[in-house]
Amino acid sequence: MGCANLALHLHILIMTVMVFTATFCVGDTDPLDVAAINSLYVALGSPPLQGWKPSGGDPCVEQWQGVSCVFSNITALHLGGMNLSGELGSNLDFPSIIEMDISNNSIGGTIPSTLPSTLKRLSLSDNKLNGSIPDALSILTQLTELSLGSNHLTGQIPDVFLQFTSLTNMNLSGNNLSGQLPPSIANLSSLTALHLQNNQLGGTLFVLEDLPLQNLNIEHNLFSGPIPPKLLTIPEFRKDGNPFNTTVIPSPPAAAPSPEAMVPSPSPSNEKSPHSVAKSPSMSMKAPAPSITRSSFEVKNIIWWIAGFGIFIFIALGISLFMCCYCKRRPRSKNYEEHTDMGVYIDVEKGHGSKLPPLQQAPPHPLPIIPGEKFISPPKSANEIEGGKQIMTSSIRVYSVASLQQYTNSFSQENYIGEGTLGPVYKGELPDGKLLAVRKLNTSMVQNHEQFLQLVSNISKIQHANIVKLIGYCSEHSQQLLVYDYCSNGTLHDALHTDDRARVKLSWNERIQVSLGAARALQYLHENFQPPIVHRNFRSSNVLLNDKMEVCVSDCGLGSLLSSGSADQGYDAPEFESGSYTQQSDVFSFGVMMLELLTRRKAFDSSRPRGEQHVVRWAATQLHDIDALSEMVDPSLNGAYPPMKSLSRFADIISSCIQHEPEFRPAMSEIVQDLLRITSNLG
Repeated sequence: MGCANLALHLHILIMTVMVFTATFCVGDTDPLDVAAINSLYVALGSPPLQGWKPSGGDPCVEQWQGVSCVFSNITALHLGGMNLSGELGSNLDFPSIIEMDISNNSIGGTIPSTLPSTLKRLSLSDNKLNGSIPDALSILTQLTELSLGSNHLTGQIPDVFLQFTSLTNMNLSGNNLSGQLPPSIANLSSLTALHLQNNQLGGTLFVLEDLPLQNLNIEHNLFSGPIPPKLLTIPEFRKDGNPFNTTVIPSPPAAAPSPEAMVPSPSPSNEKSPHSVAKSPSMSMKAPAPSITRSSFEVKNIIWWIAGFGIFIFIALGISLFMCCYCKRRPRSKNYEEHTDMGVYIDVEKGHGSKLPPLQQAPPHPLPIIPGEKFISPPKSANEIEGGKQIMTSSIRVYSVASLQQYTNSFSQENYIGEGTLGPVYKGELPDGKLLAVRKLNTSMVQNHEQFLQLVSNISKIQHANIVKLIGYCSEHSQQLLVYDYCSNGTLHDALHTDDRARVKLSWNERIQVSLGAARALQYLHENFQPPIVHRNFRSSNVLLNDKMEVCVSDCGLGSLLSSGSADQGYDAPEFESGSYTQQSDVFSFGVMMLELLTRRKAFDSSRPRGEQHVVRWAATQLHDIDALSEMVDPSLNGAYPPMKSLSRFADIISSCIQHEPEFRPAMSEIVQDLLRITSNLG
């Protein structure tokens, strides 16, 4: 009996150890990993990967293709070269992943902003990713290798590398990145290989000179200035295809600078742009500034001036307070009450209201309310008048993410229209056949909900025949999207610069009408709208053509989302280098667009000889030369353009728009009148 009991207890002990061991060694995959990999599978379009499922499953125990685990956690995804498409989705929250290789596929969409902070190696190269590099990259401080090369990424390299002390290899080559190198790159104390070739990056290279680089490739960019001497000692340094000033900067003197030399100069140049590149010590050491002394009399005068100014401010505030109290006590008019009541956003699902900035009145939208949408009725207010025509704002729809996914076929690549500075645009189709253009704002552009509603309110008030109409928006699940009318004939950029036989071909008369329509749009923004709006991103890819070949300018009212230096290469007015952007900067960009219409050359074309890459620099000196002007005209017109007198007037408008000094450029109303005079002579 004792032996039997002993055997039973021994059996139970063995079974307990086996169960415990099995649980510890294999176990069920962490539910967070399962949710993340299910989400990735769906976003990729459910490709034929062995074992993968859209929901549930046990990736670690079932050994899904390309998945590596340690105990119950996914630690690596090896999906390179598996002919994958779709997108990466918005949920890559793998709690313990170290390596993610999804290179050499055809994956589109943007880089998610929810990348796992545990990653040490990330490779998304050789795909079709678009949009900008997200600021959320800053959490990946454990990275040793980062490869985003050979995609369609745009915008600036974000300034996120302050704590990336382990990064040894970074590849951002073969994209369309622009702007200067961010100052935090100087903190990459372990970086030995950096590949930036085939982009549109500019500025100087001093931010790189103290890095332990052994392999540096910056070929075919826009880097300028002298090459720091330390970079010339890098074993593998490739630099061809940049407009460098070949002057070598001498090394700084061995003697320490005087204390005055380390004091920043108070000149305005220090304040011009918040995005100026951090310079090396050899650049920051300046000659000692002459000491500034003031007599006691001057100091007393300054104090009196400050005291007087303070008293003036105090009095002004008192008057303002009095006026506010007086206005609050006045009885409200009927109109005022109507505005206040209609400024409430009604949530039809929750049955309560929250404050929304008031919109202008509009007739009801003809489309039916579709499930998954809400409807905002704008308040009653005066109609805007422009050019003698009554223009009324339309009702603004609130779309759900689910409904927009339905209309765009889950934002499929087939419905992808293009990538703008602010984010990708997709074509959508409502059940009744109406077409939409849906812009997904990049994660770097996302604002809080109240700010986004204010932005929508402001854009909804922009009503002009030559400006794309906002018809709705979506703010859900950290996604912010703007929904516009769809323009069936694409962009002016495509009409001029693609080789597709099906592209829209513009006659000379149509080019004049395009110029006039775009000029009227900018005139409305600058001179008719209150408060005036500076576009800040005017370019041929934001000039759309509808089914009647009428101009509709896009991205109006979105300038506040753009950071300094985010305008496209070739359209930048000279003053943009100092961080200044005004209505006259829009005029310069408009002149560049007119040059594209005249010559059918791109604003910037790196494939042309260096002296012809910037169309403004190439054309500016030839616009008043009759013989040269006739040679500049787009050859595809086959001579079908008006007499030289009209052509010369068109060139005169361009010349006035691209003047180096902003004050010498005309107002858009003057340009409209000049174009109307040309139009009247076309017959």
